[in-house]
Amino acid sequence: MPRPTWRGSISFGLVNVPIKLYTAARSKDVRFNMLHEKDGSRIQLRRFCADEGVEVQTDEIVKGYELGADRYVVVTADELDALEPTVTSGIEIEEFVDLDQIDPVYFENSYYLTPDKGGAKAYGLLLAAMRQANKVALGRVVLRQKQYLVALRPAGKTIAMQTLYYPDEVVAVDSLDELPEDEMAVSDREVAMAQQLIATLAADFDPDKYTDEYREAVLALIDRKAAGEEVVMPAAKGEEPKVVDIMAALEASIAAARGDKQAKRSA
Repeated sequence: MPRPTWRGSISFGLVNVPIKLYTAARSKDVRFNMLHEKDGSRIQLRRFCADEGVEVQTDEIVKGYELGADRYVVVTADELDALEPTVTSGIEIEEFVDLDQIDPVYFENSYYLTPDKGGAKAYGLLLAAMRQANKVALGRVVLRQKQYLVALRPAGKTIAMQTLYYPDEVVAVDSLDELPEDEMAVSDREVAMAQQLIATLAADFDPDKYTDEYREAVLALIDRKAAGEEVVMPAAKGEEPKVVDIMAALEASIAAARGDKQAKRSA
């Protein structure tokens, strides 16, 4: 059963909502330890001084911001502590906006908020009001000594919270220099064919249909090797041929998509 990672409150106007915060999603990437191939023992990483070639103890290490080649500004722990945001236990709502005004590129990490003791009524009020207004709350919160900009939105029977990147952390599309506009020109017929392919592949979003096939294959490989099986891996597939005739490719894609749908219906 999930455990709350933080307790605090949501404040909007003079209304205060006690809440608990849960991590909404987590990566399930397969992680490996580094081992010495010869004897299978764990590899330890040690801190060495590049100039002296000796191991350095933790109390001898300071933080430095690189200005250029071999140029650093040293910043002490006390100086950083003095600049840390004031730790509060509240999510302070500053304004309400439409969700479609927030580009998904700004979303960072996701959490669920549930009411804490004595907060159910106020929590339900905020949830119902946001749902009926079709609005998302923007606010700020301090988690682990860092201040975050966050968006709160209705998510079924709960309130979801997304931490957001700040504008200067998001790469501006105008800064990309690899968008050849002349070569991207398309005809009306090509657009119509592409729309037809989109319509053929259109479906309701069902996340349960999708799995991390690579992770499952890696875990299956680990299970087989752990059981003592000698595994022979298949040869790597060659590169797919490049598409030359885009109209022919669209027509073939539409036919294949229709065939897949018919096969699923008859299955």
